Amino acid sequence: MASFSSRDGQEDQVLVEEKSFVRALILNRPKQLNALSYDMIARLLELFLVYEKDSNVKLLILKGKGRAFCAGGDVATVVRDINNGNWKSGEIFFRKEFTLNYLMATYSRPQVSILNGIVMGGGAGCSIHGSFRVATENSVFAMPETALGLFPDIGASYFLSRLPGHFGEYLGLTGARLDGAEMLACGLATHFVPSAKLPSLEAALYTVDSRDQAIISAIIREYSELPILKEQSAYHRLDVINRCFSRRTVEDILSALEREATNKVDDWILASIQSLKKASPTSLKISLRSIREGRLQGVGQCLVREYRMVCHVMRGQVSKDFVEGCRALLLDKDKNPKWEPPRLELVTDKMVESYFSKVDDEDWEDLKLPPRSNLPASAFAKL
Repeated sequence: MASFSSRDGQEDQVLVEEKSFVRALILNRPKQLNALSYDMIARLLELFLVYEKDSNVKLLILKGKGRAFCAGGDVATVVRDINNGNWKSGEIFFRKEFTLNYLMATYSRPQVSILNGIVMGGGAGCSIHGSFRVATENSVFAMPETALGLFPDIGASYFLSRLPGHFGEYLGLTGARLDGAEMLACGLATHFVPSAKLPSLEAALYTVDSRDQAIISAIIREYSELPILKEQSAYHRLDVINRCFSRRTVEDILSALEREATNKVDDWILASIQSLKKASPTSLKISLRSIREGRLQGVGQCLVREYRMVCHVMRGQVSKDFVEGCRALLLDKDKNPKWEPPRLELVTDKMVESYFSKVDDEDWEDLKLPPRSNLPASAFAKL
């Protein structure tokens, strides 16, 4: 087993296991729920690029150590830098992360991500773009960004917009959590394997000598089960979600949910209303537009647009909600963010529009994604 040391001398943050034609990459910051540091992102990018050139590597497995796959990007560090007047270091962080997301989405080798635990934000970016996503009874998925004053980034406007109906808008705006069965039902996961069977699955995957997705899928299928959706699952309410989250504006979505709530008593509707009312109004509006634009764009276009958006969020010229949300939820943990603007109706179309434009800074440039060649059909379809 080979491994690597991160630059700051901490324990190896990405472990590598090599077995014949297979490489398993293990995210190794269990105390931080494997939150992605800059070093981890840089190392993953480096390894993915090296393996793509190596004809002896035919399959990549990605998993997390401990009770999380990956709880997201390490945004607390980004916010500390912004507070010290250095939003540009966040720019470097996101540029590297989005490039990794693009590489995974267009990769020439199958990637099996084993999501046996928490998978949120940046953790979804490292897995959902890959060919196979294995959920278990321990999986917890969420895109909680609107509660932090951010928006679902990492290419989420690509994959959320392609979920059934308007389920992606629901997940992206409310930050609702899904279990493994729900991930499978909506398509975020490709397979569901009980965690007790993971060692056997991994042992079988280590014998793979092929890049053929059908062969790998057949192996995973041998260990897969069809889990039962719990009775109170949001996925059973897809008709209500489609009715409400298809509305043109966030205000219309909220009104539609409130109308549903007067018609029938349902804790799920009340929880959704509550989540929207607690989230950053600016984040909700830019997130809705982002997911809607993502429906008509390839994954690269989505990442280029999201990079513009995240740079505007970090600069904080329209709203400083990202810094405030991280303060309230991650740093001081008083869970009482003071959003500015504080209400949806105060976030104008012009303010929203500005997040989608180029950043007015002479050093700034749009995200330049690496050219990709000899792509498999599955990757080509995403462009």
